[in-house]
Amino acid sequence: MNLSVSSIDDLSARVAAVNAEHDKHFPGAATGRQPVHTVYVPADRFSRTTPADFGAEALRLFTVHTPDPGSFGAAFGIEPELAATVHERVAAKLGTEPVEDLRIDFEDGYGVRPDAEEDAHIAQVVEAVSAAYQVKGLPHFWGLRIKSFSDGGHERAMRTLDGFLTQLRDQLGRLPGGFVITFPKVTTPEQVKIFVEYLDRLEESLGLPNGILRFEVQIETTEAIIDREGAFGVRGIARAGAGRITAAHFGVYDFTAALGLPPDQQRPEHPACDFARHVMQVALAGTGIRISDGSCNVVPRNDGPEEVGRTWRAHASAVRHALQHGLYQGWDLHPAHLPSRYAVMYAFLLSGVDDAIARVRAWREQAAGAKGVLDEPATIKALTTRLQRAVDCGALDAGALPT
Repeated sequence: MNLSVSSIDDLSARVAAVNAEHDKHFPGAATGRQPVHTVYVPADRFSRTTPADFGAEALRLFTVHTPDPGSFGAAFGIEPELAATVHERVAAKLGTEPVEDLRIDFEDGYGVRPDAEEDAHIAQVVEAVSAAYQVKGLPHFWGLRIKSFSDGGHERAMRTLDGFLTQLRDQLGRLPGGFVITFPKVTTPEQVKIFVEYLDRLEESLGLPNGILRFEVQIETTEAIIDREGAFGVRGIARAGAGRITAAHFGVYDFTAALGLPPDQQRPEHPACDFARHVMQVALAGTGIRISDGSCNVVPRNDGPEEVGRTWRAHASAVRHALQHGLYQGWDLHPAHLPSRYAVMYAFLLSGVDDAIARVRAWREQAAGAKGVLDEPATIKALTTRLQRAVDCGALDAGALPT
């Protein structure tokens, strides 16, 4: 060696400082459970039984139209060797936890209404949430979607959130776990900064711990992808969240409409949507902010086999496309979306699951896998994440995980 350790102390200190700064902005992937979907229900239609009602209707459609593994596999394009297992587990899921994440919607699904009417619906929602909480009827994740700051609805948005949280505090004395706010149609980081400041003030006023109110942003405008300076807007939006942003959800229809795509091309699988989602993935990788796909707007007009089959084909295609692009969450708008969501998700996660378990076990034993491949740590991390995701959503029993 030509240089003593002490002679490079300054360089080591600079490396440590650079790495610390990097880690502030890129702390790593989010930990814990991620829901496979977010179900949106207009606020005026929400009741304490809504999650259970969604599940009951989804299970009814599932049972009527796919009563056995053969019809189930044909409906959702699942290989015969997997169809029986997936059919059984989807039926169990629909009967026990049909909705993983619920958003009570005061935005597009609800519309613009007189203040008195929206205020009345806030009180109605608070009563329903309180009643559901008392009987453990709230999903694992739940929350509100408020109006956007982009179209003049900011005062109404803040009034709705304040009214809901204040009345819920007075009713229950606490904020149930799993609560998240959806902040839609973000166009600039400045809107997010203002919303964060509002949350700071609201928490102080309500006596809540600072930072407990987390939110997800909806990326559904072109400006959120490429900002006015020509840079990727998503990164600035993430920074403006000051650690409160849990996820970024893509909005298919506002985004494709803003591009001028004709209605028949406003669909989740359009290449323009792939571009936007890939920008989101690259911009947010390692930040701890998760990404969710948007919705498929095809719903059945009745519960006949043609209408249900048409819905399932379109929705299953959108879910499968998202999974192939590394997106494990999306929006569901109708009970008919639940069977196709879980069918495609479970089949995707269970395909090759035995090989994945064997590869993780072989790596831990520092042995080559069955195919003579010694995986890299990054690959093993991806495999273990996938296996845990399968357990979290009910596709796989926890006992199957390699120890």
